[in-house]
Amino acid sequence: MSENQVSRRIEALITPVLADLGLEMYDLEYNGGIVKITVDTPPGSPGGIDVDQLSQCTRLISRELDHDDPVPGHYTLEVSSPGLERNLRLPRHFHRETGKTAAVRLQNVINGERRLSGVIESAGPDTFLLRLANGEERIIPYDQIDRAKTIFVWEVQPKPSNKNGKGAKADGARNKKSASTGTSKSSGTSSSAASTADSEQEIDDFLDRNDDLEDLDTELDPETDNYIHNDDDQESSQS
Repeated sequence: MSENQVSRRIEALITPVLADLGLEMYDLEYNGGIVKITVDTPPGSPGGIDVDQLSQCTRLISRELDHDDPVPGHYTLEVSSPGLERNLRLPRHFHRETGKTAAVRLQNVINGERRLSGVIESAGPDTFLLRLANGEERIIPYDQIDRAKTIFVWEVQPKPSNKNGKGAKADGARNKKSASTGTSKSSGTSSSAASTADSEQEIDDFLDRNDDLEDLDTELDPETDNYIHNDDDQESSQS
């Protein structure tokens, strides 16, 4: 059975589970014995997925996959939220993130350009429209993309001036909640704050930054809101 066939079986199994929880699948990747499932709230929801939802979702997905066993051999299951900066792989990702700022690296140089950043103006079945900072627009075919991610831009809220008349900037950090379970190992993902990518080097650095910064322990870290679920039953994901 091909990886695409396995992915389709997994998607068919977990879609009803997510629907019952009021969630939807943002992305699914199956490669090299690792099943990565990204879940999110539906577009237009007032907030994103929280840690409790992610924990419950992970348990139910793991149980469903154990019961139907769609994945041959041993595998590791990783369930996460997409975070504020999202990988863009499929046309529906670009359509969903219309209006957001994104960094894009192309597979080849097109009209002297390979690295671009701007606002996603629209997305069709084969191409999307990116508006650059200078107002120019580029129509980019999906099959020419090497990698693309949304860029989260923090809105700085000035604090009241102190007695010296100096204000201060607000700062923040981005968290990507995740949960994992598997037959041989568990891993989690964490992310650091990001800045807007402007130069070609900044775009490369931003796109190449690994979101899997460190393995996490088995419980919630109150400082980062990262959650990892370890499955103690080593046979639960075997076929």
